[in-house]
Amino acid sequence: EVRCDPPGHVQVDEQCRTNVPHIFAIGDVTGLPYLAHRASKQGVVAAEVIAGEPAAYDVRAMPSAVFTDPEIAWVGLSEPQALEQGVRPKVGKFPFMANSKASISGHHEGFAKVVADEQYGEILGVHIIGPHGYELIAEAVAAMESESTVDVMMSTIHAHPTLYEALVVVARLLAPAA
Repeated sequence: EVRCDPPGHVQVDEQCRTNVPHIFAIGDVTGLPYLAHRASKQGVVAAEVIAGEPAAYDVRAMPSAVFTDPEIAWVGLSEPQALEQGVRPKVGKFPFMANSKASISGHHEGFAKVVADEQYGEILGVHIIGPHGYELIAEAVAAMESESTVDVMMSTIHAHPTLYEALVVVARLLAPAA
């Protein structure tokens, strides 16, 4: 019998395998977060394992979005969550009102916020409320998956004028003084 947790979610290991070795589970049946892109990643991992390939579900950063106007997207930790985990966060925020591309497009409500580890500058979370937030969060996901720091984000050349320049400005705010 496949093992489930008290709410009824199927328990799986990092290969999406249940306690019954030939049964795999992915998606909403495995619990939170209930996200299609999470299920897709689990599906790829399960298929690779079934095919005999080395694979594991090890996501450092899972993006989320609320499809509203303005758009809302986030990945990783908030400042209170970082504190709960014993990390001293440093937080920077940049309003889209001051972003050239947002002004050009007439959609300058909201902000981009980065939560970083105060000691090392590792990016722990990014929160975006504003134009194209669902698309902009991808850069933050890639940065977090690679354990990037605000120094790396700050030194990455971004085209101008673009919305994602907001993340560079926030990184500059958080980077240690030279």
